[in-house]
Amino acid sequence: MNREINKLKIMERREMMKAYDEGEEDIIGDQSAGLEQPPLEKPSIGTEFIPLTKDFENVIKNNDFLNLLNTRSSKRKYSNKSITKDELAFLLWATQGVKNVIGNQRKATIRTVPSAGARHPFETYLFINNVEGLEPGLYHYLAIDHKLEFLKTIDHQKEQVSEAYGEQTFFGNAPVGFVWTAVPYRSEWRYSLDAQKYALLDAGHVCQNLYLSCEAIGCGACAIGAYEQKLADGLLGLDSKPNYEKENEFVIYAAAVGKID
Repeated sequence: MNREINKLKIMERREMMKAYDEGEEDIIGDQSAGLEQPPLEKPSIGTEFIPLTKDFENVIKNNDFLNLLNTRSSKRKYSNKSITKDELAFLLWATQGVKNVIGNQRKATIRTVPSAGARHPFETYLFINNVEGLEPGLYHYLAIDHKLEFLKTIDHQKEQVSEAYGEQTFFGNAPVGFVWTAVPYRSEWRYSLDAQKYALLDAGHVCQNLYLSCEAIGCGACAIGAYEQKLADGLLGLDSKPNYEKENEFVIYAAAVGKID
């Protein structure tokens, strides 16, 4: 019986990987229905704000694109060296940086990564352990203003993060743990039933940019797809229960980052 249930669940999840079914093209999204556009990013709730540079000339160590492609790999072992704040700024800019805000009534962000319809349904959080000038704790990236906001300290952060992410201690101990959440309605507003597939494709664009930008500054990265949803969401103050609200947000991807020898 369990095997049959498992087969049904696999088939259900496979369906999300496909293009829309015949007849679904008649479903009208909220944008076409004239409903209000959701915010381009999550409102700030931090207690401290850290401006970030866009001058990256001093942090780039490898500008050879072919070499970056050849050397890119998942790296789980990091040195004890701190990541500088300017290096972190570069990684944030490379993965979600906003180059321009376009539109009048209906706005969109043009970023350093592609996204279906320029909806960019992600927020970036950081578990920081070893970045020069920044206290350990949980941070959130304000992409439009290119700033970090400090959210909170976490008791026994390394242990709690490791537990939430499948007991992968290299993630909990990493100088920086990148975590991307999805705010699905940003994409659903335009694409309705197709939005979920597009958002998962877009997440791959974001993480690949992190891999390549890490290689460019002498860092290593390792993507994380295994985590306990309730624990991972709980560390960010998010609710994991099924939710149809427009503000619904949850973890979908993560990556460890650190200096390599």
